[in-house]
Amino acid sequence: MVIVFLLFVCAIADRYTVPVLMYHNVESTDYFRTDTVSPVNLERQLKFLKTRGYQILTLSELVDGIKAGRKFKHNCVVVTFDDGMKNNFTAAYPLLNQYHIPAAFFISPGTIGNEDSLSWDDVLVMKKGGMSFGSHGMIQSYLPQVSYKDQLYEIEESKKILEAKLNQPIDFYAYPVGGFSEEIKNLLRKAGYRGAFTTNRGTDRLNRDVYEINRIRLGDHDTHDLILTAKLSGYYNLFRKLKKSH
Repeated sequence: MVIVFLLFVCAIADRYTVPVLMYHNVESTDYFRTDTVSPVNLERQLKFLKTRGYQILTLSELVDGIKAGRKFKHNCVVVTFDDGMKNNFTAAYPLLNQYHIPAAFFISPGTIGNEDSLSWDDVLVMKKGGMSFGSHGMIQSYLPQVSYKDQLYEIEESKKILEAKLNQPIDFYAYPVGGFSEEIKNLLRKAGYRGAFTTNRGTDRLNRDVYEINRIRLGDHDTHDLILTAKLSGYYNLFRKLKKSH
């Protein structure tokens, strides 16, 4: 049995991918929601990263490394949040600061300041505190189902506004609901994005295409060390079912 296991590990050794974690809401609820993690469980997961010695990469470090064919160490991880919810500032940000874990937040200019959403002041405080930001579109439209004109608006206008507000380049995009197509990827390239992130969609299990990087959702069901170890192993993508890109 041990020999079989070692042979299996050797067979998949070159299929390691840096796990890119994906969060949305951070709040306590009375019922399970796939897009939500409680502050207690988020802290448990962040503490797991810290105590196990994981190296937290930025989006740029990940994408530049993929493009360069870098062999990442098997203790790397990227932490991302989607949607720009207010609780990302009130609940997640203090924990990220406490454990010295930089995260990337994909936000939408058209929702900033809405009820339950981040404000621009929140964003600037988080930026000063070492967090980074990418675009989640203007209003998080599902790109495969909107017109070409609206696709351009979501992709280009969001980049323009975020760059003006944050006074820095916005190089990365997260597809709302994970949906994309080859045409949409080309629009992102032309707009100047250096990479894009989906959920578990497409056909690239190894994240070699930087415009369809798969991510791994963590939530309230992911509390056992064995589950966290599996999701952070770098081989989790090999065993999960991928959806169509759109």
